[in-house]
Amino acid sequence: MAKQVKKVAFLTAGGLAPCLSSSIGFLIDEYTKKAPEVEMIGYVNGYMGLLKGESIPVTPEVRKHALVLTKHGGSPIGNSRVKLTNVKDCVKRGLVQEGQDPLKVAADQLVKDGVDVLHTIGGDDTNTTAADLAAYLKTNNYDLTVVGLPKTIDNDVYPIRQSLGAYTAAEEGAKFFMNVVKENSANPRALIVHEVMGRNCGWLTAFTAIYYHKMIARKSFALLPDFGLTRGRQDVHAVYVPESRCRFEDEAARLRKVMEKYDCVNIFVSEGACVKEIIKEMKKRGEEVPVDAFGHPRLDKVNVGQWFAKRFGEMLGAEKTQVFKSGYFARAAAPNKKDLGLIHTCCVKAVESALAGIGGVVGKDEDQKNIVRACEFERVKGGKPFNVRNSRFRKLLKEIGQPIPRKTRVVKK
Repeated sequence: MAKQVKKVAFLTAGGLAPCLSSSIGFLIDEYTKKAPEVEMIGYVNGYMGLLKGESIPVTPEVRKHALVLTKHGGSPIGNSRVKLTNVKDCVKRGLVQEGQDPLKVAADQLVKDGVDVLHTIGGDDTNTTAADLAAYLKTNNYDLTVVGLPKTIDNDVYPIRQSLGAYTAAEEGAKFFMNVVKENSANPRALIVHEVMGRNCGWLTAFTAIYYHKMIARKSFALLPDFGLTRGRQDVHAVYVPESRCRFEDEAARLRKVMEKYDCVNIFVSEGACVKEIIKEMKKRGEEVPVDAFGHPRLDKVNVGQWFAKRFGEMLGAEKTQVFKSGYFARAAAPNKKDLGLIHTCCVKAVESALAGIGGVVGKDEDQKNIVRACEFERVKGGKPFNVRNSRFRKLLKEIGQPIPRKTRVVKK
């Protein structure tokens, strides 16, 4: 143990993912086993609670039943989207006063609360904010260790091979579509668009489609093909991700054949696909594109799914188009078995690192042979693209008859 750790704090931030509650549960349980004398608190609603000095204690009862948290989705201590370096936004939301530095306010609160270790559980924005905080603490000689865990269903964090909760989100998205795909039987010439979360990275869309394709293959269709029960009608027919260009004319020609054969077309699309083109059209019409605290365009306002539905609906002569979004359904789930194993492994390493005074974001380090370790904050950033030449993705596209992209298109933030 590099230094005596007396008090540990947790916070969860950003959007939900199927790992937040579980991460807290595993961390509390691991500290209880390895350092039972350590006091623990959770900041309410992420960095917002840290700035406001709002926290809840980890009581003996919580320690005793901590693993119950691994069976739940969401976050028991709440989330928020707050960037400590966005002073204007912090002032606007009443989290700091005019002239105050949010990083200093956060650091002073940690000192006031007597915190020795801060665990941040979040995506690239959360952990880059954690990196900013860690750098500020180091520069200003605050003796505090920050250890992050990589939460993002987009699975787009450098140098982390697999972010926590992404496997589950893909599986849950596939389950979601298993039901809504039946809507294509409610109307002739139906176009169903499944919009999947993923701002700059298509991993979640690709793997949701891969999981769904496998699920549908296990269904029984062989006995009643002449009565309309066919796998082809319920399968995925196209997948569009930010890292590959959509050649609409070519795809429309291919999908018109699908429409004629099955009387429907089912498309999976990332919420970040073609965003640049859509925003350009919006601005041309004089429409304002709102942004969040991190400067990202508000994707709910851009509405990629509706854009794809309108464009392909016209090109395919669809009588009815419907857009379904699985994001909130998928990201609020409890983790599956595969994710639970990864979350537990990372939490064990996070506690070990914290007690040794080693900061960083814990995960499988792609640059270190996928060893689970605390990756240095300066190496952690978002925007890692999905490799469209991924073997499982190529296999899917080949089976559904969609051209395989030649290379990965890097999407700039």
